[in-house]
Amino acid sequence: MRRRDRLWRAGVDLVVQRLAIGVIDHAPRRWGLRTFGASGVGAFGASRKANQGKPLSDRILVFELEIPIRWGDMDAMGHVNNTVYFRYMEQVRISWFDSLGFRPEPSGEGPLIVNASCTFARELRYPGNVICRQYVGAIGRSSVETYVDMLRSDDPDTVYASGAAKVVWVDYAKKKSAPLPGAARAALTRPFAR
Repeated sequence: MRRRDRLWRAGVDLVVQRLAIGVIDHAPRRWGLRTFGASGVGAFGASRKANQGKPLSDRILVFELEIPIRWGDMDAMGHVNNTVYFRYMEQVRISWFDSLGFRPEPSGEGPLIVNASCTFARELRYPGNVICRQYVGAIGRSSVETYVDMLRSDDPDTVYASGAAKVVWVDYAKKKSAPLPGAARAALTRPFAR
C-alpha cells in the first residue's frame, strides 16, 4: 500500500494505529442541523460529512471547561474570529494537562502537539460561554489523538465547532518522541466525571 493511500484512509497527517476503545460518547452531537440547506452545506461551508469516518464510540470524554466569550474575540463580521477557536482548544488542552499534573519540564518528558485542525459548523457570538469538551481517541506508542467539541452553554446540544490535535509524548531534552509511560497512558484515558 502506498504511503499516500495509508494517510488518506487514516484521515490524519501521520499513520497511526487505531485502537477501538468501545466507550459510549458522553455528549450529544448535533451539527447545527438547522443551518444546513438542501445542498448539505452549512453557513460556513461545513459539510454534514465533516466528522464522517470518526466513530463517536472511539472517543472518551476526559475533560470539560467553560470559557467566556470576550468582546475582543469577535472580528469585523460580528462573530468569534477563527483563530480564537484554536485559543479555546489550547486552553482546554492546557487545563486538562494541568489537571493531570503534566507541566512542561524542559529536562524531562511530556506532551506536545504536532498538528491541530478545526471544523467551523456555526457562528459563536458575544455574549455567552463556550463549553469545550476534550476527548481522547486512538492511542499509539507515543501519541494520542485528541478531539474538542465546542458548544454554547445556552445551547449545549449543538456543536458549534469541532477540533482535533495529535499529542505526542516527547523527551524535551532530546527533542524526540518517547513511549507513553503507563501512568500517562492511564491518566490520558481516564473518563471525565461530571
